[in-house]
Amino acid sequence: MFKNKKGLTYLLLAGMTFLPWNVTAINRASFAFYPSKSALSSANDLSENLLAESLIDITQGKNQLAIQNIDKLLLTTPNFNLANLIHGDLLMAKAQSLQGFGDNASKNSVAIKDLQDEARVRLAYYLSNKNSDKLPNLLLAPNLEQDHVIVVDTDKSRLYVYKNDHNTLSHVADYYVTVGKNGTDKQTEGDKRTPIGVYFAGKKLSRHLADIYGDSAYPLSYPNDWDSLHNKKGSGIWLHGTPSSTYSRPPRASDGCIVLTNKDLAMLEPFLQSGKTPVIIVNNLKWLDPKEVYLGKNRLDKALDNWLEDWKSQDTDKYLSHYSRKFSSNGINYKQWSDHKTQVQASKLKVDISISHISMFSYPGTENTLVEVDFMQNYTSQNLSNKMQKRQYWVLENNNWKIIYEGAV
Repeated sequence: MFKNKKGLTYLLLAGMTFLPWNVTAINRASFAFYPSKSALSSANDLSENLLAESLIDITQGKNQLAIQNIDKLLLTTPNFNLANLIHGDLLMAKAQSLQGFGDNASKNSVAIKDLQDEARVRLAYYLSNKNSDKLPNLLLAPNLEQDHVIVVDTDKSRLYVYKNDHNTLSHVADYYVTVGKNGTDKQTEGDKRTPIGVYFAGKKLSRHLADIYGDSAYPLSYPNDWDSLHNKKGSGIWLHGTPSSTYSRPPRASDGCIVLTNKDLAMLEPFLQSGKTPVIIVNNLKWLDPKEVYLGKNRLDKALDNWLEDWKSQDTDKYLSHYSRKFSSNGINYKQWSDHKTQVQASKLKVDISISHISMFSYPGTENTLVEVDFMQNYTSQNLSNKMQKRQYWVLENNNWKIIYEGAV
């Protein structure tokens, strides 16, 4: 008997994707560790529940019950390719012993492997701790106008939605997603990879879309300032749906976009504020207690306040101490920035500067801890008065926060 649910998870997944459907090596008593079907049915996606229950029924040798669940599933989602494959296997099993997953399908090994991957990812999610009482191990501090935050875990093929309620985040929903055929960390046009970073969902595309993009699409702001600084190329990274002939796609099947079922994308639509909703795309998401996440914001808040006060004081040395020697902005390096600011502040003009609508988001996939900070800046002096949306990237260097990029949004 297995001593923990994790051991059972590995057994189920191995039995499902690499061993025959009629595997008999599973110790039936071990299913005492598996959550009941009533617990599964409380989840947000009936189709995903029925699929998971069917797979579990098969590993328990309850093929007739599995067929009943798959039949229910196909009544509502007849174009669910994975469900159709499992249904065919179960019908074939009535006449002969199956030798493996997808025996009833054509011998397209790539397609079968893709569906195995989808089955494994979906079942692994339902056998996991959902972490709905925790938050991603990321600094997620939207401003008051950003009602929701979206986090995509590419490793687990999962998109999470969090509601922002007066700077407190709470889990709203999560959905299965597809990402790039060649994985993540997009570098060039056409590399079929999904970018890792902080992006914003644009306005829903109103023009007629090709069927491959499903019912709707939302452009993401790739490449962003950080991507451009690091010479990352390409464009056209969207959140979009699936073709009319397909309910869902395998975990790694897009040209770099993030793909949801059309039904899930419709449910996601109310959370997508044009140009405002942050979409943080990360590999192998980790989780923390909410209190630990919020504590991590305090030091950066203080660093931002100190930067603003030193700028107001027109103390150039103190002001420049907040900038990394690796600083860059629109082709200007630290030395050029320093010379420019020294010249501007030499006359010690009296200035009034305030910032508002501040948001902070951890930037994943970087060598050093990096946070994207956006805010609205109001600047007034005897020579100039302006209001602008500004973006900074703050990096943790030798345990001190420094600005490594600054520019207008």
